[in-house]
Amino acid sequence: MEEGYIKLIFGLKLKQIRTDRNLSLFGLSKLSGLSKSYLNEIENGKKYPKPDKIAILSEKLDVPYDQMVSLKLDKNLAPIGNLLKSKILKEIPLELFGIKESNLIDIVANAPVKVNAFISTIIEIAQNYNFSRESFYLASVRSFQEANNNYFDDLEQSVLKFSKAYQIDLDSRLSSKELEEILIEEFGYKINENELLKYEALGSLRSVLVPKTKTLLLTNEIDEAQRTFIYAKELAYNFLGIKERLYTFPWIKFDTFDQVLNNFYASYFAGALVIPKARLTEQLSSVFEKTTFDTALFLQAINSFNASPESFYQRLTNILPKEFNIQNLFFLRFTHKAKSDQFHLKKELHLSHQHSPHANETNEHYCRRWVSIKMLKDIRKSKNEHEFDIQISNYEDDGMKYLVFSSATKDPFKQDYYRSITIGLLLNKQLERKVKFLDDPKIKTQNVGVTCERCAIKDCKVRKAPAIALEKKAKNIKIEKIVEELNQRFGS
Repeated sequence: MEEGYIKLIFGLKLKQIRTDRNLSLFGLSKLSGLSKSYLNEIENGKKYPKPDKIAILSEKLDVPYDQMVSLKLDKNLAPIGNLLKSKILKEIPLELFGIKESNLIDIVANAPVKVNAFISTIIEIAQNYNFSRESFYLASVRSFQEANNNYFDDLEQSVLKFSKAYQIDLDSRLSSKELEEILIEEFGYKINENELLKYEALGSLRSVLVPKTKTLLLTNEIDEAQRTFIYAKELAYNFLGIKERLYTFPWIKFDTFDQVLNNFYASYFAGALVIPKARLTEQLSSVFEKTTFDTALFLQAINSFNASPESFYQRLTNILPKEFNIQNLFFLRFTHKAKSDQFHLKKELHLSHQHSPHANETNEHYCRRWVSIKMLKDIRKSKNEHEFDIQISNYEDDGMKYLVFSSATKDPFKQDYYRSITIGLLLNKQLERKVKFLDDPKIKTQNVGVTCERCAIKDCKVRKAPAIALEKKAKNIKIEKIVEELNQRFGS
């Protein structure tokens, strides 16, 4: 075990022995002749006493020396030992959320049975849903994004410094050629567009970096926007001095949490470089100031950047909370295969709180009234590369309404696959102050649910399954009511 954990275990044992004997720190100090501050540091895992000090504590507390130094904990503290030996705490990015490991250990130590039950439950849930280490890492990063309203000023400032250092004009549309020149001239990259084609198994990869020779292997199937984003990510890794990183895009696997976090940082930097904050803010202001929604103006904003619709929508989740104080929003990415009735929610982000449209892990049917799913059906029938629509989604069950923008495109790497990208903004006073077209009669309002199994909408023509979850809930409420009436009748 690591030295730090050995200190923690000794400290926990000493604290347990002391409290079992109803001794305060002051009392143990008087008994042993060791200072109170020194004993406090031992119990908090900051210091490990020398053998002569352990001998004193062993004698005064009447505990065998070997038992004192053993890493084995008593039954009620055993869960902590298991936790420390598993090194799971090293896997959890506690520092991202300002949590000290020692504080977490202290919580576990004070309620070991309850905490162990909680940890066991989490592990069991993870196993039941095939929740891998990569999934845990990604969930941690997503929580980190949500905790910071998905805006990171240090990365925004880094983009401004980069643009100044390499004379990138952020007021004009960025090209991949500009970035390729910097990669080659400044960072010694070699670009190869032929090698990946030789390997059929690598069909899903867009790029692979060979770090030893700084050779960037690209598939020739990527378009200009994808190429620009890949170059921008590579520049981010180099400009930000990131060493612990991934070398394929998209990723194959994560070995460490730092790789996941740095992948997010590089992606954020790339998005901020390709879609600069100032230009996007100005364009959104023009869209929001109109009393009717101007579809052409919104699509013009998307097309004005050398970026995919997905990158554009992702960037909205950075800019809307910061520049417009629109902090209640969700982001969804669905995938769909032609001739299938399955829709898979592959990515989501919720700012401020968990919003109504969210992932469901029990194979229930997502509401077919969502504009996200409508867009997938539209692009499947369409000859266009991009389909767009807007709606106001009314969730009657929780009394929430959202202004929802959604785009759909064909998957460039998978035959007969499609994807939709959606951002939803909670309708509240803040949104009404910022967005002037909310009363536009051309924007359709649609009553929606989350899944068919939990939807109370009557006579829904696109329903795919009965509302069995609601029916079960209603049945239980009825049973509870009858039991309560019986108690009142026969309990007096």
